[in-house]
Amino acid sequence: MRGLHPVLARPAGRITVAVCLVVATAVFLATVPLHRDFFDVAVYYGTVDDWINGDGRIYDYLKPGTHYGFTYPPFAAVSMLPMALVSWPVAVGISIALSVAASALLLHWLVGPIIRRTCRNRWFAFTVAGCLFALFEPVRDTFSFGQVNLLLVALVFTDAWLLTTGRGRYAGIGIGLASAIKLTPALFILYLLITGRRRQAAVAAGTACAATALAALIDPGASRTFWTDALWNTDRVGSLSYVSNQSLQGVLARLQPDHPSRAVWLVCVLAVLALWAYRARAAVRDGDDRAGFALTALAACLVSPVTWVHHLVWVIPALVVLTDTALRGERRERRALLAVCAVLYVILCSSVVWLWRWNSTGLGAFLGANAYVWITLGLLFVRLSPQNGPLPEAGAATGEKTGEAARRKADGADGDDGPQATRETEGEVTGGLTGGAGAMR
Repeated sequence: MRGLHPVLARPAGRITVAVCLVVATAVFLATVPLHRDFFDVAVYYGTVDDWINGDGRIYDYLKPGTHYGFTYPPFAAVSMLPMALVSWPVAVGISIALSVAASALLLHWLVGPIIRRTCRNRWFAFTVAGCLFALFEPVRDTFSFGQVNLLLVALVFTDAWLLTTGRGRYAGIGIGLASAIKLTPALFILYLLITGRRRQAAVAAGTACAATALAALIDPGASRTFWTDALWNTDRVGSLSYVSNQSLQGVLARLQPDHPSRAVWLVCVLAVLALWAYRARAAVRDGDDRAGFALTALAACLVSPVTWVHHLVWVIPALVVLTDTALRGERRERRALLAVCAVLYVILCSSVVWLWRWNSTGLGAFLGANAYVWITLGLLFVRLSPQNGPLPEAGAATGEKTGEAARRKADGADGDDGPQATRETEGEVTGGLTGGAGAMR
């Protein structure tokens, strides 16, 4: 970086470097192997088309030439009904556009405050962050599969933004909708409960139930099939031992492909949930909701029976928070933590687990084929916030709701929806989930 410093010190140099980064990223994404050919968009599109135009049933449809069909709750199919009105190329374009919008929001909410606090040339820093984001393997896979992962993360972190900007009374809807579309985000409802946000947890649970009930009214048979059969049939989503399954269940299935122990899996899940609950409550007591949400995302990936590589976009908040923690530390600690963040990022971009795609037996496979699981689990143990909690930031927006009054507004005027220990000071609010410049705007 020292060699680049003279170049980056000049506006023309920054523009040149930014253009080169964008072009190099675009070329890599256009030529990268393992492009998924919008496989999941095809499943969504075919399911909706067969359901509406072919008088079919949601969970009977299989993508031609495969044994893969629709695996989400019925509300997900209901939310995808507009696909029936457009052509296949338009459906792909909409999928890409929605993921781009979700990515921009997440970068603005998660990375933006760090850039505003630490960088003078913000447009250049956002360009670099955007390229790094696009190269992240789970992000690449989400785009090339046409998956909904980034949209779900954006829905959940909409509630995080509301909680940290004094608008907590409106929080919960995003988590509820995400949970009705896919079950993994439901752990965030429990996060709201264990951190004392009973009102927000009720809103999230109520939203999820209302969306699920709506889907049941539209197609009672599909709802009955999902909740009594499709949900429990793991064969519908693929082999649990497949190397892409980077969850605790995936590790155990690769160790015992024929008969993975459900008892051992349950013990592992309970242990992870206990650790998560302890760490999440501690984070909120420190006034750091950003770490609490990041820890919940990690735990959700670990305890879900199936966490494909593209689901690991949920790891991004933890990497961002850990990077922010590194930037706040002392010089020696900062260098060490930034090096750790860089190594983790490179591994998660490397597709290394696919080296064991055809053979995941042996010690080397145990370590390598499960590399993303070990990273996710390791991040659950790492302290994601500074030792003394979030720090106040310069440049908070004028009129921003901060301090005790803002938190009371977020949790309800009666003060009954959140423990006193979680009510931040002004510095904690401005330095919590969003770092600087207020909260996640």
